Amino acid sequence: MPVQVTKKDKETSQNLGHRFTKTVRQSGVLLQLRKTKFFKRAKSDLVKKRSALKRVERKIAKIKAEKLAKPK
Repeated sequence: MPVQVTKKDKETSQNLGHRFTKTVRQSGVLLQLRKTKFFKRAKSDLVKKRSALKRVERKIAKIKAEKLAKPK
């Protein structure tokens, strides 16, 4: 839905700008644009499983490294 603001008689350009920004804010166009701009796709199940497996493997490797570390 396009937002149109026409200049009234004897209206300054500053007032016209304020009125335009007000109508844009009230129309909700910017909110819709931000939603589409910053939209992130959901991760697939396979990607979630792989990342979970990597986390588990790193945790096991860390525990193993701590056990094998030289005593202080």
